[in-house]
Amino acid sequence: MVELRYAGSTSACFELKNDLAYYAPKPYRVLLDGEERLKGDTNVFSLFGLTPDHEYTLTTECGDDISRLTFRTAKETCAIDARAAGAVGDGVADDTAALQMAIRLLPQGGRLHVPSGVFRTGPLFLKSHMTLELSEGAVLLGLTEKTAYPVIPGAIPSLDGGEAETGAFEGLTRSMYASLLTGEYLTDVTVVGPGLLDGNAQNGDWWTTFKQDPVARPRLLFLNRCQDVVVHGLQAANSASWQLHPYWSQRVAFLDVAVTAPKISPNTDALDPESCDKVDIIGCRFSVGDDCIAIKSGKLDPARPHKAAASRHTIRNCLMAFGHGAVTLGSEISGGVNRLSVTQCLFKQTDRGLRIKTRRGRGKGCDIDGVSFDNIVMDGVLTPIVINMWYNCVDPDGNSDYVQGRDPLPVDERTPHLGRFTFKNMVCTGTEVAACYVDGLPEMPVDSVTLQNIRVSYAENAREGVPAMMTNAQKRRKLGLYFDNVKNVTLRNVTIEGCEGDALTARHVGRVMGREKSE
Repeated sequence: MVELRYAGSTSACFELKNDLAYYAPKPYRVLLDGEERLKGDTNVFSLFGLTPDHEYTLTTECGDDISRLTFRTAKETCAIDARAAGAVGDGVADDTAALQMAIRLLPQGGRLHVPSGVFRTGPLFLKSHMTLELSEGAVLLGLTEKTAYPVIPGAIPSLDGGEAETGAFEGLTRSMYASLLTGEYLTDVTVVGPGLLDGNAQNGDWWTTFKQDPVARPRLLFLNRCQDVVVHGLQAANSASWQLHPYWSQRVAFLDVAVTAPKISPNTDALDPESCDKVDIIGCRFSVGDDCIAIKSGKLDPARPHKAAASRHTIRNCLMAFGHGAVTLGSEISGGVNRLSVTQCLFKQTDRGLRIKTRRGRGKGCDIDGVSFDNIVMDGVLTPIVINMWYNCVDPDGNSDYVQGRDPLPVDERTPHLGRFTFKNMVCTGTEVAACYVDGLPEMPVDSVTLQNIRVSYAENAREGVPAMMTNAQKRRKLGLYFDNVKNVTLRNVTIEGCEGDALTARHVGRVMGREKSE
């Protein structure tokens, strides 16, 4: 069975319904009005180049299984070709002004069509009720000169005594270089591929001089307080820092998006939704130099009492490869996380699968609860599950006695809380460091961790490594299940194959229900 996930004016996204991770049960054909449009093998696929306001019949043939559905593309008011607005697209000319003018001239409900070509550009500012379409072969290529990127202040004072928050990075309101695509306080925006948004950072100095610059690096896409945004079918690559960064936004969907950056590129997270409500990440592919997905909700800042949790996020049928963490929570997470569902995903050769990183000082608002993983396959992931309340990076006090001291401290306004975590139906092969590593605070243990129908096996030539980033971390190799400072651990049909030492280590654990099997 196939379901429609999104239909824009010229593109549509579909999802096969099954319980497999990322890939379909077998290869399939896709026909549109009886004509073959593509062959695929993944659970999510897309069609581009469709006619606006047109009804189509889609047929998928997967062996003997045939599924049909009828859908209609969205209406639009008009479509403008970027070249008609003066953009050149020859890879030499600076097309920033022409592209920005085309966006400003676009009527409400219109589409800016960027045809095949290389359009060199600085930051472009989007507006509400528009579609930006990068067609097959189209490249928006970021300029390398920092002078091409305006500096956006963290907040602009209002004449009534308030302020408009406009810039942010790493959990704080702060000045930043404008992103290649910037959206501030917008609604009803679509960015659609299959073209490429390329930050071109490898040809500038963004990855080498950022520690000396007080202004935060640009992202490929920054959305501040936007709502009803769809990013569909886009290819994104080589951002100066985080690639896709929705911030304090609502109802944002990333569908069939591919994000890449070299493994050596610093802080090039693929997708970092921060303090957002209802983010759907479906059918995406990520291979970057840092975390693939990092869900955030800001740092504790007494001067800014307002905060927003990261809530109602769905991650499904995605492929994550070669990042530090496949799905990371934190470390800037003072607003908390709730109702996170990760299903049918494939993690390949990431350092960690689930990676929760928090620490004393994130605050009592750092309440992470209702996190569930189901139908996950991990191949070559060094440590599949990491829940770490001793994270020591990013902040100047990360190695202080307050953050890293192992003796219990009083629970106060600065103490984070981790609630319920459920992991079901997971197969992890080629593990090297540890199967599961959970290390809570002595004054605030993790509430509960449930593992059900889990099988973990290790790489034959497994390397030593640290499961979690903390001060004085002990290197491990083929460690089994490790729990420290957890109230309740539940194990149902958990098999650990080939670990070194005990399959289960439980220190300062209130109750362990069930037992693991060691083979």
